[in-house]
Amino acid sequence: MTLSILYQDDSLMVAVKPVGVLSEDHKTEACMPALIRVAMGKPDAYVGTVHRLDKNVGGLMVYALTPSIAGKLTNALSDPDAGKEYLAVLSGIPAEESGTLTDLLFHDRQKNKTYVVKRKRNGVKEASLSYRIRNTVEGKAVVSVKLHTGRTHQIRVQFASRGLPLVGDGRYGGGSGAPALFAYRLTFCHPITGKTLRFEQYPEDRVLGGISLPDVEEER
Repeated sequence: MTLSILYQDDSLMVAVKPVGVLSEDHKTEACMPALIRVAMGKPDAYVGTVHRLDKNVGGLMVYALTPSIAGKLTNALSDPDAGKEYLAVLSGIPAEESGTLTDLLFHDRQKNKTYVVKRKRNGVKEASLSYRIRNTVEGKAVVSVKLHTGRTHQIRVQFASRGLPLVGDGRYGGGSGAPALFAYRLTFCHPITGKTLRFEQYPEDRVLGGISLPDVEEER
């Protein structure tokens, strides 16, 4: 498997995670740290995972290449000026062209499933995202999504709870396959240089959930 690398220096690497590959180190399954070590030709290199994508979701990720940068990179990604943006294909069309979704979420670790709940209790966390419709095709909507929080399965469950599961997301009622979700934009401040780094990448062949994305554009 060839890894697509968009940026690399002595401190960090930005690469595209393929669908079906784990974000974090794993001894037996295909994982990004292993692919990065192969790409660098350094089998014993340190590769620190500082954020995650679900196994069946592809897109942009940044990795720390030294232990000292890992914590700084985590902080850089949590900065309000940083941003993780996604493209998703919904099984329906939201009533509003754009909006903000805010929910209380509970993640059941045993079932590996997240639920929208009504009341705060132990393990419940607030989740927020904003979205904008970019295209509609045959009763489905292509939306761009910006996360304001980073909860497990957040995008998937927030839309599914409103009757709009992601196409292909069997866990939340969107049919079979893989969730039509792709992390296409990543912005953060380099922890060493202080320079703002901004990356954009579309899915292979610009197709997501069986829908072509040539008309999807984002305001700058």
